[in-house]
Amino acid sequence: MGARRRSCGADPYAGVLARNPGGRIPLLEIEGGVHLPESNAILAYLADGTHLLPGDRLPRAQVLQWLFFEQYSHEPNIAVARYIIRYLGRPQTHEAALQAKIAPGYAALAVMETHLSGRAFFVGGRYTIADIALYAYTHVAHEGGFDLGRFPAVTGWLERVGRQPGHVAMP
Repeated sequence: MGARRRSCGADPYAGVLARNPGGRIPLLEIEGGVHLPESNAILAYLADGTHLLPGDRLPRAQVLQWLFFEQYSHEPNIAVARYIIRYLGRPQTHEAALQAKIAPGYAALAVMETHLSGRAFFVGGRYTIADIALYAYTHVAHEGGFDLGRFPAVTGWLERVGRQPGHVAMP
């Protein structure tokens, strides 16, 4: 696809800002010096024309629906709670912020549980970038204090995603 990593010199963040004034990472560099930020935009770009992104309008819109859900309901709660616990060591100064993430994080997991009850994957009975996007923080939600044992459909889905061809578990 022509995507590649490039060193940004002594201050890598300055290099990111030169390529993306919004300063967001990840950032994909595409042929011709074009830069594409935002993880879900990158997923959609890389998946376009593959089995991971449906070509039909409704299934494609449903994939987008779950990508938007991931960005607005899932990631801001589950990932932030994980960050506070795993990377900051759950400092008392962040306890109120952590507690503010727990109920909405469980609500997001409950939406996923309801949707996945009786389904193998999020859209069209097949593995798509919706599954990839939601897997990223769901499979480590326990590191944010979330009890995934309460969500059997979600845990079954995590196992199915982990068995996909090409899946590489991160240590």
